[in-house]
Amino acid sequence: MNISTRCVRLGDPRDPYGAVAPPLYQTATFRQESATEFGEYDYSRTANPTRSLLEAKLAELEGARYGLAYTSGMAAVTALLGLLEAGDQVLAGDDLYGGTTRLLGRIAPERGLTVRFVDGADPRAVAAALDRRTRLLLVETPTNPLLEIADLGPLGEIARRHHALLAVDNSLATPLLQRPLEHGAHLVVHSATKGLGGHADLVAGAVVTDDATLHERLAFRRNAEGTALAPFEAWLLLRGLKTLAPRLAWQCRSARRIAEFLAAHSAVERVFFPGLPGHPGRAVHERQASGPGPLVSFTTGDPELSRRIVESLELFTIAVSFGAVGSAATLPCRMSHASVPEELAIRLRPPPDLVRLSVGVEDPDDLLADLMNALERAGGTTRTPKVAAEGGRRGVHRTR
Repeated sequence: MNISTRCVRLGDPRDPYGAVAPPLYQTATFRQESATEFGEYDYSRTANPTRSLLEAKLAELEGARYGLAYTSGMAAVTALLGLLEAGDQVLAGDDLYGGTTRLLGRIAPERGLTVRFVDGADPRAVAAALDRRTRLLLVETPTNPLLEIADLGPLGEIARRHHALLAVDNSLATPLLQRPLEHGAHLVVHSATKGLGGHADLVAGAVVTDDATLHERLAFRRNAEGTALAPFEAWLLLRGLKTLAPRLAWQCRSARRIAEFLAAHSAVERVFFPGLPGHPGRAVHERQASGPGPLVSFTTGDPELSRRIVESLELFTIAVSFGAVGSAATLPCRMSHASVPEELAIRLRPPPDLVRLSVGVEDPDDLLADLMNALERAGGTTRTPKVAAEGGRRGVHRTR
């Protein structure tokens, strides 16, 4: 079956009543047949049928054998650090979600780990930065919020040569557009709060792998630490997965139209979107993914103008996170990435004039009208005819 069909066919064939919708096993504990032996399920922190079905489906969609669902995306990222020992080094991409950067910058050193940040879109820079202590290479692709592209094939080869693990945050693309394990990754991590859930009504995370040993280590630690996703959130996430394919297809089409509109607007200095011709990572992205995703970022050259644009929008809600059915707008420097530690801010915090748009499933004509009106109300100039665009390392900018 095609992956979009597999998203819909989520029924559990073991269900004795033939339910076409996955049942919710909202229970903490399970009755046992014997006082000396456990059945398949005994306590929902360890395992729950609703969560087990979700984990099987997440693994299936990523082309893997094993999946684990966590209480949040950050809990899932934190689980990766549990695979390391004091003295190990993490090599991380330099454009990550702000919470991930905070975890790596503040919490990882408390565990005795060394963290270095590198341009994940440059395999040569990654290879030069790895050393004998490096045990984990963590990247996003496309990144959030600058939408840079990491070439997963070379990164996987580099990681293997150095006996390191390659973990890829696939939250933005989801397995519908990109399956990192097919390109050499050892682990895939998700903030399932975003595209996988798709309705901004749950917080969840996931780690997927095809490696039995890694899965066993992660599962043991998750049970010991109590970070497993609750049954109700697992049930909501299963429901969200059913509509992932049509949601994402619509969002990608709309995001492309919005990116093209912004690239032709005189008030916009630079557009970040892997579907635009001038994007420096477009060829790599199209080789390893089947769509550009629902995020579009842009700069204006003026932080105050960017603030006014965001606050003038009506259909784009000012809200963090992305991938939901409702469109949202943020200033990442002041919102999702404000948590980047000050000692790392100069290098790793996004530009203060950067606007990030999460494109939902509203009619794209309405979204474009909202953007046009917001640009005019904010004091930006009116739309100009489409002009040529050229790529820089961090986006596509208009030819002046």
